[in-house]
Amino acid sequence: MGLLGSLYARWMNQWEERLCFAATNRVVRPFDWGLEWAEHWPAAARAPQNGDSPGEWLAKLSRLAIERSDEFFAHRTPRDFHLAGNLLRFTSSVKTPFAENNVVHGQWFPGKNPRKAVLVLPHWNAPHAAHNALAQAFQRFGASALRLSLPYHDYRMPAELQRADYAVSSNVGRTIDATRQAVLDIRSAADWLERQGAEKIAIVGTSLGSCYAFLASAHDERFRVNAFNHCSTYFADVVWTGLSTIHVKQGLEGVLDLDHLRQLWMAISPTAYFQKFAAKPKKSMFLYARYDTTFLPELSRETITMCREYGLDFREVALPCGHYTLGESPFKFLDGYHLVNFVLRNL
Repeated sequence: MGLLGSLYARWMNQWEERLCFAATNRVVRPFDWGLEWAEHWPAAARAPQNGDSPGEWLAKLSRLAIERSDEFFAHRTPRDFHLAGNLLRFTSSVKTPFAENNVVHGQWFPGKNPRKAVLVLPHWNAPHAAHNALAQAFQRFGASALRLSLPYHDYRMPAELQRADYAVSSNVGRTIDATRQAVLDIRSAADWLERQGAEKIAIVGTSLGSCYAFLASAHDERFRVNAFNHCSTYFADVVWTGLSTIHVKQGLEGVLDLDHLRQLWMAISPTAYFQKFAAKPKKSMFLYARYDTTFLPELSRETITMCREYGLDFREVALPCGHYTLGESPFKFLDGYHLVNFVLRNL
């Protein structure tokens, strides 16, 4: 890298840090195994804890979840889909102690061609209007779009929270449960899209939404077109090395190291499901940022390597920005162009 390249990288990193630490409401929460969140997982009945330590039991459940992932990520089609104006609501297949989180919300943007639909999944801590512009872009070009709220986000956020901390935190079991819930909600949303006449469904996920999208698509052949906006291999590695998750890492340190956390969260890591993903006919785009301080570029490049190893039909896009700066001009327009163009050409 030459002098100009070094100066650009330094400028970009400084910009990333300013945007990241503009939020002052991050909380370091105490570590918790979160065993109670595992009690309703399918594998829990098959493998009771008995004499296992908390870490041993969660690792065992994670392995079983991967071995029987079709069961772990199996959903029930909701019976209470309700559309009022452009707001869709339905009951999640996963019941949590928080009534707000048990109701899924989706903002509906019907297009002229009801046979084509796009499911849009926002980033971690996205406010309720985030990514609506992306959904409207798909609508403008004829496809319908449903922007789905993630577990513990916006409409679904418990009153005690200011951020979507319960989606990703130092509570190991709850983080797995929130990810499982997101996947089941996504598959339920696809059921509703089919009821609206959708014959072809694409999925577009950003950051945390990208991870959720990959897991859902690996287990659901209806998502033939996929756009992953930011990509990584292991869920644990992003949390452990990312700038925006320093506070989560601080809650985990002293009890777990990265290798152990990777084992515990393997069941919610894209890496575990590449073979399953590759077994279904799909066209995919993996977009990442060269100066990303949250999804480190080396993790994204490892993802691209796995795409090649598993023979995926995919396109790689690398933008000259970072995680947060991807949402700033001019990069957000480049990003939107790539996402919309790829999806509409292949849907």
